[in-house]
Amino acid sequence: MPLWQCGRYTLSLTDLPRPYVMGILNITDDSFSDGGRFIEPAAALARAHAMIEAGADIIDIGAESTRPGATPLSVCQELCRLLPIVDALIDCGVPISIDTYKPYVMREMLQMGVDIINDVSGFQTPMALDAVADSDCGLCIMHMQGKPQTMQDAPEYADVLAEVLRFLQCRIECMRFIGIDTARVCVDPGIGFGKNLQHNMTLLNAIQQLHQHTRAAVLIGASRKRMIGELTGKPVDQRMAGSLATALFAAARGAHVLRVHDVAETVDALKVWSALSIESAQLR
Repeated sequence: MPLWQCGRYTLSLTDLPRPYVMGILNITDDSFSDGGRFIEPAAALARAHAMIEAGADIIDIGAESTRPGATPLSVCQELCRLLPIVDALIDCGVPISIDTYKPYVMREMLQMGVDIINDVSGFQTPMALDAVADSDCGLCIMHMQGKPQTMQDAPEYADVLAEVLRFLQCRIECMRFIGIDTARVCVDPGIGFGKNLQHNMTLLNAIQQLHQHTRAAVLIGASRKRMIGELTGKPVDQRMAGSLATALFAAARGAHVLRVHDVAETVDALKVWSALSIESAQLR
């Protein structure tokens, strides 16, 4: 049975009524959407519990912004932000994911018992692979062209789908080579990470191909991103409707996980979409 193994949790990928909802918890001071709102531990914990209450299936915690032009944190700074939050949430009842590309941070978080490591750089270094190899955590492999500081300057591809697929397949093969079970892997095409609007739309229309060619769960993270602003003309604080439309489109195309800021609204939209989809199938 297809599944995604995430540390203490095993998430089925078969006959999902709706995709899993991964709630974003940015404990940063400069994220593009909500930087600074949840950097204090009390605010971060309240936000996490509110998302769980609203129906989040996974909480994804990020201490360093990866928006275009973001300034990197040191390992010490990142851990100082993460440690108290992870310690308080580790037994919250849903998988805990850590959004980091630093191997030392990965090791420390895994020692604390987190369930998923979400690496925007795709575990490209031997040190990153070594950090996760002996665990049973879930691994989110994301594609990004360039670095966060420059990735949106002028992204260019001869064939965006082919190039993203080639990268993801290569990373999965590297993991297999060192004994990492593909059941632990989830792939993310990296919407907005070194892609323009057309690149993003091409990848969102190719979710089934991404799954078929990697045999892994597919995660889509488009919430509040620039592409939605480009399509609607709305600033970041007015992109909820566009984010919900994108989430439903991704669900209809077969996404297994949706990484979102607006958990309650996404869960409600998916409930209605799922009920209507089931009814439609029964009437055929």
